[in-house]
Amino acid sequence: MKTVTFPGLGLSFTMDRVAFTVLGHPVYWYGIIIAAGFLLAVIFCYRLAPRFGIRPDDLIDLLFFAVPLAIIGARLYYVIFYLDLYRKTDGSLDFAEMVRIWDGGLAIYGGIIAGVLTLLVFCKVRKIKFLAFADLGVYGLLIGQCIGRWGNFMNVEAYGGQTTLPWRMGIDAYVNGIWTHMEVHPTFLYESLWNLLGLFVLIWMEKRWRRFDGQIFLSYLVWYGLGRSIIEGMRTDSLYFFGTSIRVSQMLGIGSALIAGVILLWQFTRKNHNPADLYVNEKEKIDKGAPDHGNCD
Repeated sequence: MKTVTFPGLGLSFTMDRVAFTVLGHPVYWYGIIIAAGFLLAVIFCYRLAPRFGIRPDDLIDLLFFAVPLAIIGARLYYVIFYLDLYRKTDGSLDFAEMVRIWDGGLAIYGGIIAGVLTLLVFCKVRKIKFLAFADLGVYGLLIGQCIGRWGNFMNVEAYGGQTTLPWRMGIDAYVNGIWTHMEVHPTFLYESLWNLLGLFVLIWMEKRWRRFDGQIFLSYLVWYGLGRSIIEGMRTDSLYFFGTSIRVSQMLGIGSALIAGVILLWQFTRKNHNPADLYVNEKEKIDKGAPDHGNCD
């Protein structure tokens, strides 16, 4: 049991990582919250799929491959950069500890990379336009990330450095071998709110201003990359490149945002996009028996 306070807001919460037990086995809030985020993401994308030319059944089929591989990717990414946490006293690796994802330790960038690679193969096999499917997928990512960050809250993790801001979060943390009370940035909350705002921005973009397949996906990389790079700089539990002070997620965030931003700028300034060439519209023409005039990528 842990107590988390928001002294500037007059709030206090007593945290228990275990929600309930089944046959003597604990079920953690972390897993429940992640599962809830996943379920809401699937429901939302299932209903939105036809607007991108994606059959809802193809979305469900993809999940059978993408979900386990994304979890493996997210865990593998975390373990690689925190490898020393999974060593026994004799220096050998503790593989049993590596799979205990219910204790936390999933890196979203690892999940995204694994998910994108899975989607590439899936679209190749099913002959579906990857960028159209990727546009749809980012809504699920934003919903999952927005809700999933509250699993970090229940584990009292993913917080930032000390602050005196009115919305500071009071926690007891083990620092240098001593339990210490600190008032810190609730960076889990910052990222959750950033993703929620991003969801609304990209929904508006899809309804009002979507010109080409991949636009939503690239915009997500810019939005999330910028937000994550700033928030990551506040955190105290960042993953670092081996033996350096370079934060992995911060560099990936900046790099992905820059690359995606340059591609977006090039697309809007150098290419004349016609919404009629979107995959959803081309597919509708083909389904109705109209001639196919090709893509405008």
